[in-house]
Amino acid sequence: MYIRKLVGEKCYLSPIDPDDAELYATWLNDTEVTDYLNLATAVISIEGEREILQRLSREQNYAIVNIENNELLGNVGLVSVNHIHRTAEMGIFIGNKDYWSKGYGLEAISLFIDYCYKKLNLNNITLRTYSYNTRAIRCYEKAGFKKVGELREALRINLKDYNIILMDILPADFYRIYQAK
Repeated sequence: MYIRKLVGEKCYLSPIDPDDAELYATWLNDTEVTDYLNLATAVISIEGEREILQRLSREQNYAIVNIENNELLGNVGLVSVNHIHRTAEMGIFIGNKDYWSKGYGLEAISLFIDYCYKKLNLNNITLRTYSYNTRAIRCYEKAGFKKVGELREALRINLKDYNIILMDILPADFYRIYQAK
């Protein structure tokens, strides 16, 4: 069962349920999914994923759930939270490929970023993505993220070198697009 914490039009964010470990493990062993997460070499067991989900469920990490059918799509959350400097790094993934490029990621990001600014009192939120992940880069830019740097040839996937793109967002960037409610 999912709990509607942050609700949009297409999806809502719910506390992570460690009982979803089998579904997450299935996604995280799919190389088409993990090539975008830099987890292609990881071995993800159901028990290992359950432990990870239990840890994530105690932090600022949320399941992304389809509002129409309560289907789990992926998750969004924070790492490296620094409440003194009001910074954090965000990560997101849609593991269910049926929902790729349909606006669910953008809506989940907008719900989450608004929450991070209004409830967690953050100011600067960063993320990392890869130069070949053009779909994600477009999504992040639509949400208000700006490219702030690149680590050149810092990632090797399928015998090719790619850059790691660093992006960040400030409240002014976000609320210019999503008027403060």
